[in-house]
Amino acid sequence: MRIKESAENYLETILMLTNEKKYVRSIDVANELGFSKASVSVAMKAFREEGYIVIDPDGGIALTEKGLYIAEKMCERHNVIARVLMQLGVSEETAYADSCKIEHDISEESFEKIKEFLSKRK
Repeated sequence: MRIKESAENYLETILMLTNEKKYVRSIDVANELGFSKASVSVAMKAFREEGYIVIDPDGGIALTEKGLYIAEKMCERHNVIARVLMQLGVSEETAYADSCKIEHDISEESFEKIKEFLSKRK
């Protein structure tokens, strides 16, 4: 199943914040992404209904197995693509910004070849 780029970004952000803070709320996601609290609340409701997250009674957000799978996949793509771009001489800041765009559109085949290429360069 393919989900939208914005959903992938939300789930990846929840994972990153969880790794930093352990306890993540909608306001944390809103602040990180620069979105309004209302927009994030609507998205979180949809993610909960679709089974990507659970929300505890105090508003804490946790990824489900389904949400974690997508978030980890996006995070891996983000980091691998950024590493390749930096090896090509792109600045770290630009590499991470560009990889955020590329990670959503690259095919699985191309991504696997990039990982193979990187593993040979170590």
